[in-house]
Amino acid sequence: MIKKTSIYSHPLVHHLMDPEAQKENRENDDDKKVVAEIMARCFAPTLITTTSWEGFHFVGHEIRITEAVDCYGAVVWPSALVLCYFLEMNVKQYNMVDKNVIEIGAGTGLVSIVASLLGAHVTATDLPELLGNLQYNISRNTKMKCKHLPQVKELSWGVALDKNFPRSSNNFDYILAADVVYAHPFLEELLITFDHLCKETTIIFWVMKFRLEKENKFVDRFKELFDLEEISSFPSLNIKLYKAMKKNPRSAGYPQSRAWKAKAISSRLLL
Repeated sequence: MIKKTSIYSHPLVHHLMDPEAQKENRENDDDKKVVAEIMARCFAPTLITTTSWEGFHFVGHEIRITEAVDCYGAVVWPSALVLCYFLEMNVKQYNMVDKNVIEIGAGTGLVSIVASLLGAHVTATDLPELLGNLQYNISRNTKMKCKHLPQVKELSWGVALDKNFPRSSNNFDYILAADVVYAHPFLEELLITFDHLCKETTIIFWVMKFRLEKENKFVDRFKELFDLEEISSFPSLNIKLYKAMKKNPRSAGYPQSRAWKAKAISSRLLL
């Protein structure tokens, strides 16, 4: 005798009918759709030129970026595209016009360029060895196109912050950061830099690709000083977009923060 089995008893059917599984499938489909739209903003030159470049479409402009493949900081990573897409798609909620914006770890300058095209006063910062290419990209893509001419400044995380970026003149409405957390030894200095540049009303938009356990630990450290909100997640890219603001000094435990600041600076000097 052959026993009939209902198709509804099959594990796959149970999975497909499960509300949580259906929600997960919808989220995966949405992720793939948005990621495809973001990546579609990139294009390659149709003709071979003497200077290699990669093209992007944001804010109604064609942006041409020159990269340096021998340096991590001079390559456009997917996190930067995610942040550019977010800024463009959320102009009503986060209006950049006439706002003071600083980007840390600006790299090729793509995010700073998009913020400038959206009308912000932008300061693009990075290490001294990256400033030449950064200035070149920003100049070629913003000249005669932006309301405010962007500035390019050197910023080594945790170094000479009081001298180069005195707290009294730090009036940044937004801090932008894309893919600044990875396998480097300056995570504490990065945290100090975030803290130094922020005032109580500053909003941080930070996009991070999760690669190693270090990223998770940094997020935990970051939460000690900042209220952190996950705005978007892109599982197919392993990328998350965060919004953050400085915590109330009492809740953030700032007396303890002075200790880790001194320790981080001391370790930097010993390198």
